[in-house]
Amino acid sequence: MKDETSQNNNSYGQILKSTTLVGGSQVINILLGIVRTKFLAVLLGPGGFGLMGMYGALLGTVGTFAGMGIGSSGVRQIAEAAGTGDGQKIARTIITLRRTVIVTGLLGMLLTIIFCVPLSKLTFGTDKYAIPIAVLSVTLLLGSISGGQTALIQGLRRIADIARLSVLGAFFGTVLSIPMIYLWGKEGIVPFLITVSAMTILTSWWYARKISVVKVTLGLKETLQEAKGLLSLGLVFMATGLMTAAVMYLIRIIIIRKLGMDSVGLYQSAATLSSLYIGVILGAMGMDFYPRLTALAKDNEKCNQLVNEQTAVGLLVAVPGILATLTFAPLVIHVFYAASFIPAYDILRWQILGVFLRVMSWPMGFTLLAQGKGTLYFWTELSANAVHLLFVLVGITYFGLKGTGIAFFGLYVFYTLMMFAVVSNITGFRWSAVNLNIITVFSFFIAAVFLMPIFLPKNPALAINSAIILGVSAYCLRKIYHLVGPQWFIDFFNKLKNSMGLNKAK
Repeated sequence: MKDETSQNNNSYGQILKSTTLVGGSQVINILLGIVRTKFLAVLLGPGGFGLMGMYGALLGTVGTFAGMGIGSSGVRQIAEAAGTGDGQKIARTIITLRRTVIVTGLLGMLLTIIFCVPLSKLTFGTDKYAIPIAVLSVTLLLGSISGGQTALIQGLRRIADIARLSVLGAFFGTVLSIPMIYLWGKEGIVPFLITVSAMTILTSWWYARKISVVKVTLGLKETLQEAKGLLSLGLVFMATGLMTAAVMYLIRIIIIRKLGMDSVGLYQSAATLSSLYIGVILGAMGMDFYPRLTALAKDNEKCNQLVNEQTAVGLLVAVPGILATLTFAPLVIHVFYAASFIPAYDILRWQILGVFLRVMSWPMGFTLLAQGKGTLYFWTELSANAVHLLFVLVGITYFGLKGTGIAFFGLYVFYTLMMFAVVSNITGFRWSAVNLNIITVFSFFIAAVFLMPIFLPKNPALAINSAIILGVSAYCLRKIYHLVGPQWFIDFFNKLKNSMGLNKAK
């Protein structure tokens, strides 16, 4: 029994360690994001911010199609090759990945240049944005190459390097790009986006170059043969990613047509804030949880146990931030953006409810990928995206811009129920007693914090919600301590002291 408890503590500890590493980098990124976003919001306003969001949605859709999912499938291929310990196989996979992302990046860039006029008309209803779209096509090449380098680092589970390159990319992107918006206003959006992409590729190359690779000769025929493995899974990622990017693109077009460009800026600001904090947990899932789950995919019992462990840690780390965002949303919006963005509050409140369900459901979704059930994964994502688009259409019609937030919450109610039904049918998954307790407690307090401003005056609601945040945070810390054991915290603080030079001999 003692050994089993120790193993469980180690598993929870590994998940918490990954979350802490990724989370540390994300905290710095958030601080940089506050500076960058505040600056952009003040100078550009909702309209300019919406324009930047439309560029991102458009290029994201084209890039997802042209990229063929190579970046995502590359993580799995690299991890599988590394698991064999065969240096030749690892080298062939790395070389193939690097060559393939260059080809797909060039394809995306050429497609954008060729179709820049119809893309401009489809997106904005005019061709006056065709040249900026064509110029921005270079970001697809830069992003594809950077994605390949990041996939290499992630596939080898060099999580610390991933954290570092994330911070450096955000730092240099912020420092070098803000002057462009200051000097040129909306005209600086295009060079701003290109600069951010350039900084990302530079930092990812810096860490990717440190990885030693066995020298092998790989001709065109061998490269094409190796690329089949990347493409077979990559096409599934491409199809699902394309659906998601296309839906995000269509949602913004719907908002523009019905409510105007300023409303797109408000929607974009709410979407950015709702995903900002939660990116810590979801990022950790992609970095470490997914490769670990893949290794256990053939053992349903162990697979289900790991999913439950990831869910528990994810919720315990995420919920205090979710409650804080719900409570201080108007202040957060004012700090991140400007007073003109306060109407985004009604969207953000509903999106945060969806974020809670997102943390619950994502670990189950990784089970399908880990078990290689690409077709089933595709159909679940297709269903979710179709439901999201339908909910947005209905939500905007009946509730205006707030309806987009309600639609996001409705999406994750549907997605959580669907994934539970699908995964339980495949692996016999059930939430553990620990998770059922955590979910019940958190659901109650999140509902209370959400409803408090509706039924009470501002100051009493703020006071009660602040007390709830403190109580739930203490509960989460105590629960984490129980799950990972005291030794994890001892080791963590010792490493922290060492990194700060506090344990060095005098």
